[in-house]
Amino acid sequence: MGGLSRLSCGQSCRWGGTGAQTPRPRHRHPALLHPGAWWLWSLSLGTAATRTTNPLLLALLITVSAYVVATRRPDTPWSRSYGAFVKLALAVLLIRLLFATVLGSPIPGTHTLLTLPEADLPAWAQGIRLGGEVTAEALTFALYDGLKLAALLICVGAANALASPSRLLKSLPGALYEMGVAVVVALTFAPNLIADVQRLRAARRLRGRPDKGLRGLLQVGLPVLEGALERSVSLAAAMDARGYGRSAQVPAAVRRTTAALTLGGLLGVCAGTYGLLTAEGATYGIPVLLAGLAAALAGLRLGGRRSLRTRYRPDRWDVRAWLVVASGVAVAALLTLAAARDPAALHPGVVPLVAPTLPLWPAAAILLGLLPAFVALDPKEPS
Repeated sequence: MGGLSRLSCGQSCRWGGTGAQTPRPRHRHPALLHPGAWWLWSLSLGTAATRTTNPLLLALLITVSAYVVATRRPDTPWSRSYGAFVKLALAVLLIRLLFATVLGSPIPGTHTLLTLPEADLPAWAQGIRLGGEVTAEALTFALYDGLKLAALLICVGAANALASPSRLLKSLPGALYEMGVAVVVALTFAPNLIADVQRLRAARRLRGRPDKGLRGLLQVGLPVLEGALERSVSLAAAMDARGYGRSAQVPAAVRRTTAALTLGGLLGVCAGTYGLLTAEGATYGIPVLLAGLAAALAGLRLGGRRSLRTRYRPDRWDVRAWLVVASGVAVAALLTLAAARDPAALHPGVVPLVAPTLPLWPAAAILLGLLPAFVALDPKEPS
C-alpha cells in the first residue's frame, strides 16, 4: 500500500494532481520558413536569369543562390541535391558548347579558332553541318545561351535544397492535392536516389569493395532500385491508410461554378500572358492577367471543398516569408525592366565580338536576392 501510495502521489505530482497528463503544446522550429516562399524566391531568380545573357549577371545570380543555400540549407537528405543540380547545369553547358562545335552555329564569325573535318551530307539534310570552321563568335553565343539555362537549373536546385517537399505538399490547396502528390513524388525521386547511391557507395568502401567504374555502378544499381520500389510501396500503403482520394459531396451548382471559374481563369492567364509578350496587347495584358489569376484562385478555393483533408501543424506564412518572396520578385521585376530599357547591357553582342560589362544597377538589383540569408533563421540552430 505504501508503494502504491507513493506511486499515486508521484503520478499526481507529475501529472498535475488530477490524474490526467497535461499535454504540452508542440510548435514548429521557428527557423522553418514556409516552403512556398522558398519556391517563389527561387523561381523569381530563375525568371531573372531568363531576362539576360550577360555572363557577369548570370554568374552573380548563381553566386547569390549558392550563398543563400549554403547559409540556410537544413541538414536533411533531400537538401543535398543542390550539388547534383550544379553538376547537371555544368553538363548542360558543356553539351551546348559541344553542339556548337560539332554541328556549327547560325552565328556568323570572322575569328576562326579551329577547323574540323566537314562531312558531306545528303541533299535532304540541307541546313545541317557536321564539322567545319569553329569561330569565337559561335562559341561565345553558345556559352551565353548555355549559361542562361544553367543558371535556371541552379535556381531550381536551390528551391529543392531549401524547401521540404512534404511540407510543400501540405501547403497546397485542396483542389491541387492530387496533382501535388505526383509533383512532389517526382521532385523527391532525384534527392532520394542520390542519397541512396551515396549511402551504398560509402558502405561498399567500408567493406573494401569497389565503388567506382562500371562494375561498381552495376552492383550499386540493384539495391538503389530495390530501395526506390520499397519507398513506393510504403508511400502507397500510407496514402491508402489515410484515406487518400476521398471526396466530399458538394452541390451541382458549386461544381459548375468551380469549373467555370477555373477554366475562365486559366484562359484569362493565357490571354494576359500573350498580351504581355506582344506589343499590340500591352494595354490589356496586365488587367486580363490579374482578372484571370483572381478567377483561377477563386475556382481553386471552391474546388478545395471536395477534399477531405486536415493539416497537422500547418506552416504559417509570416513576415519573413513575405520578405523572402519580395526580394525574389524585386530581382525579377528589376531585371525585366533593365532588359527593356538597356537591352545592350543585358544582352552583350557577339557580332562584332565585344567583352561584356557589368551594369551597376542591375547588379545591385540581383544583390537584393541575398535578403533571405539575413531574414530567414538558420535551421541548424536549436529551437
